[in-house]
Amino acid sequence: MNKEWSEKNKEIQKLLSKEATFGEAIKKLIEFREELFQQITWIVEGYPEDAFYQLPFAGAEGYHSKTLAYSVWHIFRIEDIVAHEMIAEDEQILFREKFLEKTASPIITTGNELEGDDIAEFSKKLNVQELYLYAKAVKESSDKILLQLQYKDLKRKFGEDTRQKLIESKCVSIDENAFWLIDYWCGKDVKGLIQMPFSRHWIMHIEAMLRIKNRL
Repeated sequence: MNKEWSEKNKEIQKLLSKEATFGEAIKKLIEFREELFQQITWIVEGYPEDAFYQLPFAGAEGYHSKTLAYSVWHIFRIEDIVAHEMIAEDEQILFREKFLEKTASPIITTGNELEGDDIAEFSKKLNVQELYLYAKAVKESSDKILLQLQYKDLKRKFGEDTRQKLIESKCVSIDENAFWLIDYWCGKDVKGLIQMPFSRHWIMHIEAMLRIKNRL
């Protein structure tokens, strides 16, 4: 993992653990997310559309075995689901702002169930510019949710009703490579969700995108 990003993330998580530094933690997290998102912006602005469905590390173990388009979809589908179905309990950006139609995505899931050539075929169908706008919209909506949180909200847990809602949404595939996500998310409190989908998950996949970009 990128050492600088890892250190920044550690500092943010440390600040998040104390009520006195909670506000500073949220501010730093949003700034860090902006820094990470800039990497995605540079890739989208600097690479042609056909670069987004290439698999330069096909068959490798790790997040770099995916495509650029898949990586963006995956990061922000997970965040959209977690932020809106679980934390804010409102409508996902994918549906609210008609991004399913705009991106031309054939799926509403996180994509965890896709492998190999299926990832490339899925990526080829996506409208990259609209995918970028979707990612941006999810990021901005999540930032607003983060700013509305209070320290006491961090300990909020999720019960069987949330689990059932996630299952019924069909936004997570029933495939064994994906379905575990529901129990994983529901096993965390709000703080745990901030620590993974909202920060560490970004780092891992954006770092993988940089490896893909550099190989291309």
